Amino acid sequence: LWFVLRVFTNFVSEFILLGFSRDPYINVILFNIFFFLYLSTLVGNGLIVTLIHMDSHLHTPMYFFLSVLSMLDMSYVTTTVPQMLVHLICQKKTISYVGCVAQMYIFLVLGITEGWLFSVMAYDRYVSICYPLRYKIIMTPWLCGSMVVFCGLWGISCSLVYTVFTMRLPYCGPNEINHFFCEVPAVLKLACADTSLNDQVDFILGFILLLVPLSFILASYVCIFATILKIRSTQGRLKAFSTCASHITVVTMFCGPAMFMYMNPRANASPERDKKLALFYNVISAFLNPIIYSLRNKDVKRAFLKLTGWGRASE
Repeated sequence: LWFVLRVFTNFVSEFILLGFSRDPYINVILFNIFFFLYLSTLVGNGLIVTLIHMDSHLHTPMYFFLSVLSMLDMSYVTTTVPQMLVHLICQKKTISYVGCVAQMYIFLVLGITEGWLFSVMAYDRYVSICYPLRYKIIMTPWLCGSMVVFCGLWGISCSLVYTVFTMRLPYCGPNEINHFFCEVPAVLKLACADTSLNDQVDFILGFILLLVPLSFILASYVCIFATILKIRSTQGRLKAFSTCASHITVVTMFCGPAMFMYMNPRANASPERDKKLALFYNVISAFLNPIIYSLRNKDVKRAFLKLTGWGRASE
């Protein structure tokens, strides 16, 4: 009801998303690139979810969290990329006020949930390496499901705060958003009111939603590396470290740009830089996640060969 009232009390009923370029030729090139990335993201992440679901050997907490991550990535890119592709080849580049609010909220829900999921995955690695004999006792299906639900509830509640504080402001024109989707920092630049309170709220939420999970991840890996260094065999140390390398890479790609975007003072913000950062943690990260996890993971490769029948053929 609150958002419906805002629609009729705001001067702006729709926004124009400027995207990346006004050159039609460049937009066609970008369309082909992003279309390939989007399809590859859906296929790659969808394949991981399918393999984990169908192969009983992958029914473990680590792969359960990986399947949740893949589903979040597919939803994450679908929130922004299809609309971006349409705007790249069409003259009309508008999005309604309600559509902008919905896109902003869903994008934040999925992004915040994914950020906290990374800390849960780090805890899973911590228990697996530091307490291997108690791993199955600690990481029960109930606990794994509860942690995923916790991440989702954090995403739902904190995203509501972000969205309400952003869209409570009056938007009386211009209505051109210098971005490829309705992201909070880009939309706030159009507000015809003081946004200092929003800057403070965004920084506090950024601290809670980015630095706190990163602190959990850092603490987990400090304990993990301390345990790995106690392993006598070089092969054992490398095997233990390899189970963490993919996760560390993915966390760095996602959280680094997101932290720079949401915790950077608005005065230092650059629209072109912000678009590149958003593109990295929204599109590129989701595209690379299945590649990073599958290339370094023998279990996933074995499940793929088993599903396709190539493994039996090679035998």
